[in-house]
Amino acid sequence: MTVLDAPRGALVTLAGASFGYDGAVVLDEINLSIAADDFIGVVGPSGSGKTSLLRLLLGTSTPQRGTVTRQPGLAVAYVPQLETVNWNFPVTVFECVLMARTTRTWPWPTKAERHEIHQILDRLGIGQLASRHIRELSGGQQQRMFIARALLRRPKLLLMDEPTTGVDVNSRHDVLHLLGELNAEGVAILLTTHDLNGVAAHLPRLVALHGAIIASGTPQEVMSPAVLELTYGAPMEVLEHLGIPFVLDRFEEAGHLSRTSGRASGRASA
Repeated sequence: MTVLDAPRGALVTLAGASFGYDGAVVLDEINLSIAADDFIGVVGPSGSGKTSLLRLLLGTSTPQRGTVTRQPGLAVAYVPQLETVNWNFPVTVFECVLMARTTRTWPWPTKAERHEIHQILDRLGIGQLASRHIRELSGGQQQRMFIARALLRRPKLLLMDEPTTGVDVNSRHDVLHLLGELNAEGVAILLTTHDLNGVAAHLPRLVALHGAIIASGTPQEVMSPAVLELTYGAPMEVLEHLGIPFVLDRFEEAGHLSRTSGRASGRASA
């Protein structure tokens, strides 16, 4: 597939993309396009291929079959899972964001770079934390710091791996609100999440993934009992409240019980 063959306005297009490790197929025949105004949540159990999908979109992995087509010159930024970060690394919030510079002619920041970083931190509500060590931040503040790192790259596409894991309910709401603002300002966003009720139900578009794309559409279309059972391998009851679907039952993901989702659904439906 060439750039001209991609759907009009698509930033990245996966066409029949398959990928695996050591002969085991992780993703099979993935067809997915991300447009400039998209805000997409990818849901699925552990081991369903969500992280591999992010790697294909980033370009750090190459499909064994099919193609990945990116808009020429596309600026992409990535926010990792917080649990993968070494929070004892000796850097401040400002220094951690500075390390995201794509060009570094000098080891110290220019006046313009300092100004831009402080503007971004202020925009994200953590400007007062610039000189604080990263391990002293709360989960929500840590997530905002990594969003700041991503924004320093001025991306057109932002990819996020479980951005609300380890944050409280208020921080989760704040992160989603912030991402909604960024999307309205022209940043396409794709994130993975295990949180069906707290995150997925509030996004405009969802993709249910389990080795292959099970369904793609609105939360009402994807968070249906039939689709969720195909995705998670267990029956799941769904209630719609004020137009928003909520999963009522706890469910098992790759051998462990997702108690967080169960508690979130209880709060949401209360």
